[in-house]
Amino acid sequence: MTRITYEIVEHDGGWAYKLGDVYSETFASRSQAYEAAKAAATEQQLAGRTEGIIYQDEKGEWHEEVVDGRDRPETDVSTGG
Repeated sequence: MTRITYEIVEHDGGWAYKLGDVYSETFASRSQAYEAAKAAATEQQLAGRTEGIIYQDEKGEWHEEVVDGRDRPETDVSTGG
């Protein structure tokens, strides 16, 4: 099973959570960013429906796949120390 970790970081004059290179909106406090990250992590684990998707990759090529809505990652939130 895949495991993903949301990190709490200083960002744009406040606090945000990020996953990889993607940042959330900016929050006024670290605790607000942490609570938002916990909510996002919880939602990430919820099963959905198996559906077909179409997406464009970084080279501009289009792909079609069927994704299993039950295949959800384990999630964590890291406060970064």
